[in-house]
Amino acid sequence: MERESMEFDVVIVGAGPSGLAAAIRLKQLCADKGQNLSVCVLEKGAEVGAHILSGAVMDPGALTELIPDWKEKGAPLNMPAGKDSFLYLTASKAYRLPTPPQMHNHGNYVISLGNVVRWLSEQAEALEVEVYPGFAAAEVLYHEDGSVKGVATGDMGITKTGEQGPNYQPGMELHARQTIFAEGCRGSLTKVLFEKFDLRRDCDPQTYGIGIKELWEVDPARHRPGAIMHSIGWPLDSRTYGGSFLYHLENNQVAVGFVVGLDYENPYLSPYHEFQRFKHHPAIRPTFEGGRRIEYGARALNEGGFQSIPKLTFPGGLLVGDTAGFLDVPKIKGSHTAIKSGMTAAEAVFAALIESDSPREVTAYAEKLKQTWVWRDLYKSRNIRPSFTRGRWIGLAWSALDTYLFRGKAPWTFRQHSDHDRLLPKSACKPIDYPKPDGVISFDRLTNVAFSNTSHEEDQPAHLTLKDPSVPIAVNLDRYDAPEQRYCPAGVYEIVTEGDGAPKLQINAQNCVHCKTCDIKDPTQNINWVVPEGGGGPAYSGM
Repeated sequence: MERESMEFDVVIVGAGPSGLAAAIRLKQLCADKGQNLSVCVLEKGAEVGAHILSGAVMDPGALTELIPDWKEKGAPLNMPAGKDSFLYLTASKAYRLPTPPQMHNHGNYVISLGNVVRWLSEQAEALEVEVYPGFAAAEVLYHEDGSVKGVATGDMGITKTGEQGPNYQPGMELHARQTIFAEGCRGSLTKVLFEKFDLRRDCDPQTYGIGIKELWEVDPARHRPGAIMHSIGWPLDSRTYGGSFLYHLENNQVAVGFVVGLDYENPYLSPYHEFQRFKHHPAIRPTFEGGRRIEYGARALNEGGFQSIPKLTFPGGLLVGDTAGFLDVPKIKGSHTAIKSGMTAAEAVFAALIESDSPREVTAYAEKLKQTWVWRDLYKSRNIRPSFTRGRWIGLAWSALDTYLFRGKAPWTFRQHSDHDRLLPKSACKPIDYPKPDGVISFDRLTNVAFSNTSHEEDQPAHLTLKDPSVPIAVNLDRYDAPEQRYCPAGVYEIVTEGDGAPKLQINAQNCVHCKTCDIKDPTQNINWVVPEGGGGPAYSGM
């Protein structure tokens, strides 16, 4: 069966904050200028917001630029940020530190980002944007001259053996004059574009963290509406970057999460289990006593900042939001920069499409973005995350110097290195003895995965692919004691013993919550994450 095709002026891959902001801004400009551009947004989740996971505290500035009357239109920013606190934890104590200026949240809102993008999708559809959830963009399409032509969605009904099953349906081709990639962190198509157009030639490698989150309904007596707490220190050692957050939303809900920088060195470290034991700290546990966990999820996040921003445009398309790496790490925020980048891209694309029937590369986007507060803010904070590669105390000292003395204008820029090559061999590290979850405050991985509502069509090829099947045993197990068993927050990877006693890597792809950590941290870069059938993966409702 041949693939059918659809023609649009603009195709946007990903219905997150940046992709939906781009779609909305394009249609706003059409209304203002009396033009009519067809705009389509593809989303791999079963519904818009199903794959969105963030803390989150939102700076509403960019949203106000996009939709000035968002309050009147019912945007789900319902909980104004309250008191900030910043703690340093030891195993038994909590010491209050001055809250860094970048982390002050006056005027911000504690939100569910999933709910915000659902609302943004409604605003986009009201402007006649075509939004298609449940369709995973699986392939970049090219013209004969090498420019991007659009994308194709994945085939449906392919069996595990690679054959066409009884419910087989070929993917759909979506052709566009310009394609905007808004896939979020570590986009699977964006990786292809990086290589195809050498977009990372003049920047540092992107670096990442893994964020693991639970949503709780807590005892009303322990709920402090709008309260925001961050911590550093225990349970992580001083050479490992990371920390926690507790955000008090409405309806007695608390979002609790833990972020671990994926440049960690010890192959025995398990970010998931660090998170679980963190919740037992004497300063943390009381919040959750008498409460109940509602939801669980995990997602990688970009931490590279300014030094890691790639070339943003290429013939036929461009990159926006987290797929380009616009997270402001010291602020612990990225939705505002994502929205602004999407708006800026839309303005550049609109101008190009009006001026030419087939614009090749919209280079004006990068130039316009450099004139915005996004570029200025990322430049000012460029040295803070990289300074922690030298350890926690050096990082805190350098960050204080950069923030208070140089005010982001230091005459140096720290360089960055890929996360996957930072692991030490198992012979150089000590195993970590994690306590057993109690089933009340802490939980085992598989129990928690059930709270992510993850599902995949069982009879389909695994979307977690190995470039060389021999590497997991010959290299990862032998040298690093199979770290994929620990860095995955969903229990996807297991070392099992075959009938002859030989070890084998078992991939439980059905557990995958699409966090992308394996694609990032695998020390030999042997794991390649590709999209499964559209609609698979987690189904977050309030994350």
